[in-house]
Amino acid sequence: MDDLDRTIAEWKARNPKLAKSYDEGYENFKIGVLLQASREQAKLTQEEVAQKMGTKKSAISRIENHADNITLSTLHKYAKALGKKLSLEIS
Repeated sequence: MDDLDRTIAEWKARNPKLAKSYDEGYENFKIGVLLQASREQAKLTQEEVAQKMGTKKSAISRIENHADNITLSTLHKYAKALGKKLSLEIS
């Protein structure tokens, strides 16, 4: 465990309410990164994905950078625009 991980663990132990918020925010961040990486792997721009989804580039940017409260239907549309399928896992 590096210094950052140790500091975060100590902070979370002192404040469980904020720890939950941190964990949720981190999960949302990971979703956005995954979406962006998938788009780039498909060699598509935000504009191209937006056109395929019938929306604007700003909406795709918002999805990739602020993935909180994203709906399953939006995720399905995004995946379809990339020529992929959405797969969920509960662990």
